[in-house]
Amino acid sequence: MGKEKDRGKRRLNYELLRIIAMLMVITLHYLSHTNMLLLPGEEGGSKQIAGMLLESFCIVAVNVYVLISGYFLVEAGFKVKRVLILIGQVLFYAILIPLIMMGTGIFAGEGGDFYRLLQYVFPLETEHYWFATSYVLLYLFSPLINAAVKTMSRKQLQIAIGGLLLLFGGIKSIVPVQFVTDRAGYDFGWFLCVYLVAAYIRLYGWKPIGSREKAWGLYIGCGLLIFAIGTGAYFINRATGLLGYYMEVPYHYNYILCLLGAIGLFGAFGYVKIPQGLFARIIVKLSPLTFGVYLFHEHIDIRNVWTVWVEDFIGPVAEAGVGGFVLHWIISILVIYIAGSFIDGIRLNIFRYMGRHLEKSRAAGWVRGLDGEFR
Repeated sequence: MGKEKDRGKRRLNYELLRIIAMLMVITLHYLSHTNMLLLPGEEGGSKQIAGMLLESFCIVAVNVYVLISGYFLVEAGFKVKRVLILIGQVLFYAILIPLIMMGTGIFAGEGGDFYRLLQYVFPLETEHYWFATSYVLLYLFSPLINAAVKTMSRKQLQIAIGGLLLLFGGIKSIVPVQFVTDRAGYDFGWFLCVYLVAAYIRLYGWKPIGSREKAWGLYIGCGLLIFAIGTGAYFINRATGLLGYYMEVPYHYNYILCLLGAIGLFGAFGYVKIPQGLFARIIVKLSPLTFGVYLFHEHIDIRNVWTVWVEDFIGPVAEAGVGGFVLHWIISILVIYIAGSFIDGIRLNIFRYMGRHLEKSRAAGWVRGLDGEFR
């Protein structure tokens, strides 16, 4: 998986991975909001253990997203237009969702909260969507990162990545205490690390994912280890009261096994071949809508209530057995994914309509001029 002829060209296998990663993200939020995870000091049964297993294989999703971005952006040109579209997309959801909810009488926010109003109007600055904030920052820095990467030798890049990974993820992965500087991977600093890893893989490849079998083995092995460590720490905590914090660490984005698992899954999809046909056309239609699915279900007025809405229709998962839990999970994430995709499809058509009518404006010409500076 080194340099490729189709530089800057996205492929269907990675677009499918983007869709799967979003389903994984919804799964992570579903498990958290439905209390289907083992928690320190709390009783847990077979459903929670099943939830931990599911979480162990889905926790790589965010790192996978950044790997996909870094892999393609390192060979792509920076576009101011892309930044403006990203910001516009975030604002579309941050502002319109509360207006629609108030208009329909289902507003779930806290009326009169001034800071909440700021979260609607300034979603990036307030980390209304932490991922969006970190991702936009990463994209803004990408021209600098790419320029640095391409002037460094392979060895220099290895040293830089190694040092950053040690600081942001290596030490915290083995020391069972919480550091002041550790944000569990929910920040731009960690995204920078993952971006550099993706850039390295694009430029030089990496032997542990040099074959389909190795890549899948890395992903599955890391998932099983995460499950064993997290679940094992839970039972140690139950027996001794120790490791209450550390049982959460394997499920941090900057945990080393989480990164390695993400690299394994990303590498495995490099060998996936998708023939042209109906399935390929569905992927092409759905892939551009994945970010909108995130912005929809993680809006501050929706993130804590969407599982309640789903349970109003299909019943509470707490009353189900393990088999019922699995079915409940599948239905829930598909409902949210389909609803989010439908809404973002509307948003996409609105943006395209606006784009056609603004194409000849002075502002559009100015943006094209800025984009030309980065070619």
